[in-house]
Amino acid sequence: MTTSIPAVSRIAFLASDVIVHSQPAVPATSPFTETYKSLAVSSTRRPSTISVPSGGDPASTILQNGSGAALISFTSSLTSQTAVRLVLRAGELSSLPLVLHLAVKDDLSDVLVLKSAFPFVLISYTPQQAHDNALLASRLAHTEKVAVVHVFYEHADGSIVDIAEEEVHPFLLSQKLALPPHAVNGTDPLGANTVKRVNRASTPAAISELYQLYESAALSTLSRIRRPCRPSVIHGDSNPHTVVFALGNLPSSVEFDGVSFVSLGLFTPLPSSHILHAVPLSAARVIVLEQLHRSNTKWTPLYLDIVDALQERQTSSHVLIQSVWFTNVEQLPTSVPHVPKHESEYNKILSQVFGAHLEITNSPELATVHGTIATSPEYALGRVRGQLDQRALLIKSVQELMELEEVGAELHKLLSQWIHVRDDSSKSGSIGSQVIAALESSRLPNALVDRILALKAHFPARSKWIIGSDAWSYDLGSSGLHHAIASGLDINILILDTLPYSSPKFRRSSPSQAGYVYVASVAVYSSYGQVLQAVMEADRHKGPSVIVAYLPYQAENSPALEVLKETKLAVDSGYWPLYRWDPVKEARGEEPFILDSDAVKNDLQQFLDRQNHLSQLVRSNPQLATELVSNGRLSRLTDDLLVALDCPPVLVLYASDGGTAEKYAKKLVNRAKVRGMSASLGTLDSMTIESLVQEEYVAFVTSVAGQGEPPQNGRQLFKALNAAALRGEKPFSKLRYSVFGLGDSHYWPRPEDAHYYNKPGKDLDTGYKVWEPKVWKSFGVDNIEIKEPEPDPITNEHIKAASGYLRGTIAEGLEDTTTGALAASDTQLTKFHGIYQQDDRDIRDERQAQGVEPAYSFMIRVRTPGGVCTPEQWLQMDQISDEHGNGTFKITTRATFQFHGVIKRHLKPSIQKINKVLLDTLAACGDVNRNVICSAIPSLSNLHARVFEFSKLVSSHLLPRTTAYHEIWLDKKMVAGEAVKDFEPLYGEFYLPRKFKIAIAVPPTNDVDIFANDLGFIAIVDEDGELAGFNVTIGGGMGVTHGNKKTYPRAADVIGFCTVEQGPIVAEKVMLTQRDNGNRAEQYNVYMWAMKLNCIQNARLKYTVDRMGLDAFKADVESRLGYKLAPARPYTFDRNIDDFGWSVGEDGLHHVTLFIENGRIQDEPGRDFKTGLREIAKIHKGTFRLTANQHILISEIPTEDVPEIKALLSKYKLDNLNYSGLRLSSSACVAFPTCGENSAISLFYIGCLLEYLPVLIDKVEKMCEENGLRNDSIVMRMTGCPNGCARPYLAEVAFVGKAPGSYSMLLGGGYYGQRLNKIYRETVSEPEILAILKPMIKRYAIERHEGEHFGDFVIRAGYIAPTIEGKLWYDRMGGEGEHREVSVV
Repeated sequence: MTTSIPAVSRIAFLASDVIVHSQPAVPATSPFTETYKSLAVSSTRRPSTISVPSGGDPASTILQNGSGAALISFTSSLTSQTAVRLVLRAGELSSLPLVLHLAVKDDLSDVLVLKSAFPFVLISYTPQQAHDNALLASRLAHTEKVAVVHVFYEHADGSIVDIAEEEVHPFLLSQKLALPPHAVNGTDPLGANTVKRVNRASTPAAISELYQLYESAALSTLSRIRRPCRPSVIHGDSNPHTVVFALGNLPSSVEFDGVSFVSLGLFTPLPSSHILHAVPLSAARVIVLEQLHRSNTKWTPLYLDIVDALQERQTSSHVLIQSVWFTNVEQLPTSVPHVPKHESEYNKILSQVFGAHLEITNSPELATVHGTIATSPEYALGRVRGQLDQRALLIKSVQELMELEEVGAELHKLLSQWIHVRDDSSKSGSIGSQVIAALESSRLPNALVDRILALKAHFPARSKWIIGSDAWSYDLGSSGLHHAIASGLDINILILDTLPYSSPKFRRSSPSQAGYVYVASVAVYSSYGQVLQAVMEADRHKGPSVIVAYLPYQAENSPALEVLKETKLAVDSGYWPLYRWDPVKEARGEEPFILDSDAVKNDLQQFLDRQNHLSQLVRSNPQLATELVSNGRLSRLTDDLLVALDCPPVLVLYASDGGTAEKYAKKLVNRAKVRGMSASLGTLDSMTIESLVQEEYVAFVTSVAGQGEPPQNGRQLFKALNAAALRGEKPFSKLRYSVFGLGDSHYWPRPEDAHYYNKPGKDLDTGYKVWEPKVWKSFGVDNIEIKEPEPDPITNEHIKAASGYLRGTIAEGLEDTTTGALAASDTQLTKFHGIYQQDDRDIRDERQAQGVEPAYSFMIRVRTPGGVCTPEQWLQMDQISDEHGNGTFKITTRATFQFHGVIKRHLKPSIQKINKVLLDTLAACGDVNRNVICSAIPSLSNLHARVFEFSKLVSSHLLPRTTAYHEIWLDKKMVAGEAVKDFEPLYGEFYLPRKFKIAIAVPPTNDVDIFANDLGFIAIVDEDGELAGFNVTIGGGMGVTHGNKKTYPRAADVIGFCTVEQGPIVAEKVMLTQRDNGNRAEQYNVYMWAMKLNCIQNARLKYTVDRMGLDAFKADVESRLGYKLAPARPYTFDRNIDDFGWSVGEDGLHHVTLFIENGRIQDEPGRDFKTGLREIAKIHKGTFRLTANQHILISEIPTEDVPEIKALLSKYKLDNLNYSGLRLSSSACVAFPTCGENSAISLFYIGCLLEYLPVLIDKVEKMCEENGLRNDSIVMRMTGCPNGCARPYLAEVAFVGKAPGSYSMLLGGGYYGQRLNKIYRETVSEPEILAILKPMIKRYAIERHEGEHFGDFVIRAGYIAPTIEGKLWYDRMGGEGEHREVSVV
């Protein structure tokens, strides 16, 4: 007995001129090496043997050493890293006479990646197959000069008949044998260069040509070794109803009646004719069974090949195609699940009652065909739904056929009779058979006839049942039963409870009752007749029916007498009452509830006969008493009465922007209700003064917005109260009220601002101290012990997990025309689809006064990896902004397009138009990897092309795999219905804790602010100017929360170097480390579109790095990679601004970078930028590049087109670069009133309009010009909130909005984004900004050193301390020495 690796190694050694073999990570050794060493001693062959170290690039080694070789062999264990590296160079490798011998264990996941990249992929399952296919692959590669992939199972063992050493080379050099006529199909003989001409993924003809090459090599191999190398092996039933295409190591002993297995030895090429030959017309189901642990796509290549092939077959029968994965053979069913003998009693009853019309949809017999999953309730429910849908289609088709004139009278009569009795189980089948016979003999040339005959199995009406027991039933009762009831399907469910009554830990099934559901509780060993009556009533009910059946036994060999005894104890004690609830009777006005337990009936009658108030009620009005008892109304009315009598009601009103005040108000209401009080909740603006004076007890809870202003949803009441106070009125003179105000004294550090602290609360009342306990004491409920736990908050994690992979109820919300908004939870999910919900804050008050909802609209962000788009795409963006948006669009700091003002009904048309030009919005926002950006570098055309392709590869590799985006926005339906479920191989159901950003920079320009990103790649160029790889950075991030020192910005750290091929895998592993270690626990409340939502605090990768430690984080990444990153290589940055104006690339094409202030593409008086860019796009033949600094680069302009482009630039004032260095280096966020993030957090964060930064720069520009600094670049950035969209914390001088007209001022950032700045003044207004900057700029002009930038100067001059790392951002804030700000505590 031997294994496959020695056999394959021997063939590779004897057949090849060059052998490249990959080594595992030390201290492990390659299993191929031992064979090569042995053969080097014993064999006369001496091939050149080259080892590739762990982490090395095998593709480069093959290309460097394979020139001129007659045959090259590569041997390695297959890993994801090896597969990616081979695929990246597949175009070059495919033209070499190369065999890739790849060993696998029990996972073919990485083989899927190779299928579309190489023309031939062979798979061997036994050592003999591995030996023979290694010979075949060597012959094919040597003869056709093409790369062949040979995958084999390394741990397979068995006996081998080896080819003699001296026969190997003659076999490779022997003449090609002629194919038999059936294989050639009349095509011309094929030459050696055929493969080079064939487009591997193009046409069936091309695939057929490749297959003929394989057959020729297989025939030559057969003639030499006298053993066939078959592309597939078929075994099992010759007339199957199910065909299983197996890609994996299945035992040959697996066989089932009615099932044939197709074991694939040739994975590529796989002609459609080969697939169709394996699927006879008798087959109604095809299962694609693959041995996979993961897949980066939802539909595997083999599944799609089979779907395509079966779609070509012209037949009226429908074949269901399912995709199934397995990891080991133990998962596969080998026998029918056993049904305990006691439980078969109920099966016998159903069989006796319904006979041949009975269908148990989760019958254990189905496991042999569909696997053990067929016995699960979810599968059974889905199966019933599919059957009912098909029967409904059959009924509809019969009715449509009856309307056709060509239908004869006799056939019409039969169709009419069947429609009349279609629900009659005894007649529908016999008449249906007559209909089928008539249709088959009529030969009507009509598609309806074909459809009816395809659905003929659904003519008989069947009684459909799902049966489950014990643990299965409890699982069903907690989840699946709810779905069955909610579906409204005509399905009967029988749940068996087998736990004996005498068990010390007994429990019992208790199905919840819905008015349209038939419910019964039965016990066969107590009342056989009641069981019969229940199952017949359940079958007659057209809707869900649930029967809970009692069958207590300890073990299968428990005697029937013991089961009878346990049943009697349970029924007589009332533990298991027998009853039936029939909605049909309720619809007829009859009593729907029937109690069948005699013992319970007698006890109830005795209770009602007692001399108490209920017995008096029974005597006076028996019908009313029955209604009260049966519906539970008496208990509810009594509870309400007691609450109303105990204490007066309390009204809790809140005003909240950030959600904190709302949280405390809701907590107060919940605690009041627990204490037995009647409490209600509302916003301040939901009440008028007139309605407030009618209340007796009111509790106010309010936070602060802006400069001591009330929050948005409390302003109307505050205005009314102020107006009443001015009139001398005292509206609260009789009202008993209390106030709880929330504020942060540290938010207003200066003495002159201290009065803003908690101002709304103080305006309502003053001197309020220990608040909540006094509230309870005033109501006399302060001594009540509260045992109920506080309800868990709804978090973003809950929403993601419950969304069905980002579906939620978005599709339903888009159809809802009663509101312009989406559901609050859906607005979290639409971010993953690139969409934010917004409303116009400028008109909120006006619309509220009108009694209408806010003016909702949506922002759409496009995903454009690398920031490159075509002229056609630009024109489509321009058109979308006019037809569906507000007429403008924006270039964002993530180098992509952003639209505003899109109303709900325009969302889907907008996204469909975006997709029409091969762009999308998926993952442009949300807790996933977002748009990958890269440097524009117009002068280095070849390098930009490599970097741009790399950015697209990384973006595609990390893209979410959910099909929800295509289903919701593009109306794409799932292939094969619901047979295959969504999954996320990288993200999982929870996705990432927070957003993840990647940038790629090319030194010396850091125009993407590489250190502001979670993950960065710094391009390293070798001596020849070629891209050698990237330095990797991790841990950058800009977001901060005002007043929360747990949050801070962070500049990224360099952790090592990777090659271009390693880059996508490195990005994946860094992201997975963040996925598994990022903070998902610590919560804070955010007010998000009228919804209190808990978002993750400190969840970005920067906090994960600091919490774990940089070395530990790096070690985690490297452990996932399986190798250590190489040391970082030297690089230099000298700026992070764009290079404006014209330049010529290495390829001779021209480029021009335009200054677009803050990225706004719009027409203004004298600056028709939007029109101008539209006209350029109409004639431009190259591309547009969007920069991370919000500017535009018109790229790849041929020399002959330059004059025309220049003329258009001049006409529309787009060529004006006569700006100061300060203005060219500035940027700002979108800000008020459109920014969704600003809206979501609070109005009091909004400190600037988009238009304000240019105004401020006008004033600062004058200072610069007065001091001779007009052309000196000073990086200035401004944002309206601390989220950091414009990357303010890396700017030399920055302003972050705290309130309207109020900013935090920051100084000391690095000129090329390498160093964080620091807070210089916590709160400044515009006059204070100008007063601070004027002497500072003057001193900079006089005292600066040669080449010294402003950020470096303010540190050297002692204005501000440098920020060494993010965690120390708050240290020494407020200035240094004489420049230090004096704060008030």
